[in-house]
Amino acid sequence: MDEQNRNLLLATGLSLLVILIWFLLFPPPEPEETPEATTTSTSTSETGTGTTPSQPAGDTAIVPSTAGDTAATPQAQQAEAETDDTPRVEIDTPTLQGTISLRGGRIDDLQLKKYRETLEPDAPIVTLLSPVGTNRAYYALFGWAPGSGLTPDQVPGANTVWNVDSEGPLTPENPLVLSWGNGAGLTFRREMTVDDRSMFTVTQSVQNTGDSPASVAPYGILARHGLPPDLKNFFILHEGGISLTDGELREIDYDDFEPAGAHENIALQEAGWSGFTDHYWMTALIPGQAEGSTFSTFQDTSRNIYQTNIKQRTETVAPGQEVTIQTRLFAGAKEWETIRNYQNEEGVTKFLDSIDWGWFFFLTKPIFWLLHNLNQLIGNMGWAIIALTLIIKAVLLPLAYKSYVSMAKMKELQPQMEKIKEKSGDDRQKLQKEMMELYKKEKVNPASGCLPILLQIPIFFSLYKVIFVTLELRHAPWIGWIDDLSAPDPSSLYNLWGILPWAAPEPGSILALIFIGILPLCLGVSMWLQQKLNPAPTDPTQQMIFAWMPWVFMFMLGSFASGLVVYWIANNVITFSQQYLIMRSQGYKPDVFGNIKSSFKKKAKTPPPEDK
Repeated sequence: MDEQNRNLLLATGLSLLVILIWFLLFPPPEPEETPEATTTSTSTSETGTGTTPSQPAGDTAIVPSTAGDTAATPQAQQAEAETDDTPRVEIDTPTLQGTISLRGGRIDDLQLKKYRETLEPDAPIVTLLSPVGTNRAYYALFGWAPGSGLTPDQVPGANTVWNVDSEGPLTPENPLVLSWGNGAGLTFRREMTVDDRSMFTVTQSVQNTGDSPASVAPYGILARHGLPPDLKNFFILHEGGISLTDGELREIDYDDFEPAGAHENIALQEAGWSGFTDHYWMTALIPGQAEGSTFSTFQDTSRNIYQTNIKQRTETVAPGQEVTIQTRLFAGAKEWETIRNYQNEEGVTKFLDSIDWGWFFFLTKPIFWLLHNLNQLIGNMGWAIIALTLIIKAVLLPLAYKSYVSMAKMKELQPQMEKIKEKSGDDRQKLQKEMMELYKKEKVNPASGCLPILLQIPIFFSLYKVIFVTLELRHAPWIGWIDDLSAPDPSSLYNLWGILPWAAPEPGSILALIFIGILPLCLGVSMWLQQKLNPAPTDPTQQMIFAWMPWVFMFMLGSFASGLVVYWIANNVITFSQQYLIMRSQGYKPDVFGNIKSSFKKKAKTPPPEDK
């Protein structure tokens, strides 16, 4: 087998092997049907600013005490669901809308204004947080755990109904101020502010007007009832608990949550944060002080509630004193630029690591940075992917040049190599020795063509990770029918790519895998043309492998994200052009049309007499 065909077979074979392993071991998850609510129905206001449960149902998260934060702690509370008459305060920012329940001061109703559930213009906007009593409740709680000498009803908890000391909705310009007194000398206040993106700041204070000191510990809780309805459960993406503790990133899959009472409490020494991450959305609690704070993540298995707690150090408030503590809550989309700003400008340590960059983070991070900036410059993510491909190929050009020059020289040496094979016969040792002498004499390295191919594989997987994980490609259009580069090509051979008057098969179905779209077809053709730069190998087995390879890849990658297929097509076209021009510059003229014509002749059942 000549060097060009060996390298091409190596590249396609390795890629095919990895893709096959992915499909066999980690098949794409079946779409999860959202179960009907088992508790109560929900009603939404006409303005779409909030949801309220029609009747109480179930408990909320386990509330910590100063002695601990497990279900076994006698002082731990289990908050109740709110009722129809529970007052609420509206949230209204450029990116968020929703309401805050005055029962517990819970942030439990939040929608993301900039994002819709589907591509339909009238599709509902994405709901991030939901109150207890609705299906898949998900919310944030804040409060004070009682210390020695205090009982749970003497501090504000998950069931406390707060008084409102400010007017109007919570906006970036208008904070929300709540207050509550325990009737025994302690007055608690809570000021909530929100910026114009996705960050809430909750400032809690307690003033002691009594005669004896009081010990209290501020806490924050994120809790979700059951698994997320859109859980992908795909190995390339982490969904579940996520935290940064003393510089170490911790990721906990939902299957790995420890039960309440048997979980680890992690004491912080440095800054950190903790929360839940979904495919595109995230919530995270960020304590104002690290020293004395503890993180814990667990599952209340009896009620199927997943929970992460941040409890800050216990404060002793002397008579006449006031103690203030601050906690931030991120609740929104995992936009790279927004999260980077919180990390670089607002001191949230390593917040960009909340995006799942994977094992090849040293490639995925710079690749996304470049893709993001190209998109900002061009204004279209599809063309940005093509521009990124051009840049990657330009960076690898010196290696590609050496590889293609080596291939061209190997072509020139073919006659001499054939003579050595005839001369050596079955003597493998003699054949190898004389081949090595020939390579040394002509200054040719037969392995030099492998390096660019091997480098392409981690780059391909890194780009796949970027396209699959990052929010910026969600619902990003390119041209014509490609309106979501994070989804497979919606066109289909089944209806002649929209010409026939019936719908294409549902994505993920067997028909959708068979009746591929335009982009996968272009991918197959581009791979086939790249093969035709060289004559077909003489060995019949190799001929069969090379003949089927483009079309196998075409069907296998038909269900991949359109953005990835765009990258691969652009990569094939650029590789074809580079190889053709470099090989011509070295005196070898690839006969593409002749090789195509020859391949069709070989497929004929009865070859013409003159070809026999």
